[in-house]
Amino acid sequence: MKEQEKIYTQHNENMEWNSALKFYKEELDLLKARLAEIASKNNNQEVMKEVEHFQNQFIIQRDNIDRISHEVKMNEEKLMADIKNNPTAVDHRKVDYHNKEKDLVTGFEKNMNEIRSEFKRFASKWM
Repeated sequence: MKEQEKIYTQHNENMEWNSALKFYKEELDLLKARLAEIASKNNNQEVMKEVEHFQNQFIIQRDNIDRISHEVKMNEEKLMADIKNNPTAVDHRKVDYHNKEKDLVTGFEKNMNEIRSEFKRFASKWM
């Protein structure tokens, strides 16, 4: 049997994920600016190799944010369609849990934490 949860609980989780993804997108902008600062002050080959690595990682993570945001949005639209089709007892009704979206967000956050830690070590070495 599939795990289920109340519609409003799932909706609230979607909203939390959207907020977190927005935060991560803003954080990537800050990290990107800091990376540009490091690159402008250090142009040796070792630093530039790491700069390119982080530039690529930031691009990949931004794409991941967009992809995950889309999945969360699709889940939210599915919830809204369910409510529209059957508004009766919506605050008590349950739907299948959104495991796919949760796995995407959890995996992304783990990845982002690793990249952030790696970047902090790099920045502290070259700032």
